[in-house]
Amino acid sequence: METIPRTGTDRQMFDLFLQARVNHLFKARSANRDAEADLSRTESVFLSIEKALKIAEAEHSGLNTRMQDVLARGAISLGNATDEYLTREPADTIVQNQFDREIQIGQLRLEQLSLQINAFKFLRATLLSRFPDFFKTQILATNNARHSDTRSETY
Repeated sequence: METIPRTGTDRQMFDLFLQARVNHLFKARSANRDAEADLSRTESVFLSIEKALKIAEAEHSGLNTRMQDVLARGAISLGNATDEYLTREPADTIVQNQFDREIQIGQLRLEQLSLQINAFKFLRATLLSRFPDFFKTQILATNNARHSDTRSETY
């Protein structure tokens, strides 16, 4: 175990560190302030993930509704006879082909959105597992918000 130097440049350096602490030139932040800063950074990432997830889910829902509508219309316009395509007008065939292309593009986009949604959910789960204190804080904040809403409605 080393002792405090009594002379020389080592002693001067040691004295400088002591003076800095005594003169308040350096002071570490409190643990509470560090925790608040950590929570703030984590919350920023969490809210970004939540926003992206909600946007992707809304886009998926809207596109899925439109796709169901297009598929229903396409089924009606195709007819139900097995040899319908033999007597179909060329203009109708062009429209059907356009429907098919648009449906394929829509289905591809739905698949992409599903992958994104799953990725955002994975990111959220990973974030919450790596920062369990943030998760506890979120639960407390949510519960407090619910209880304050209930109290305001009762009065």
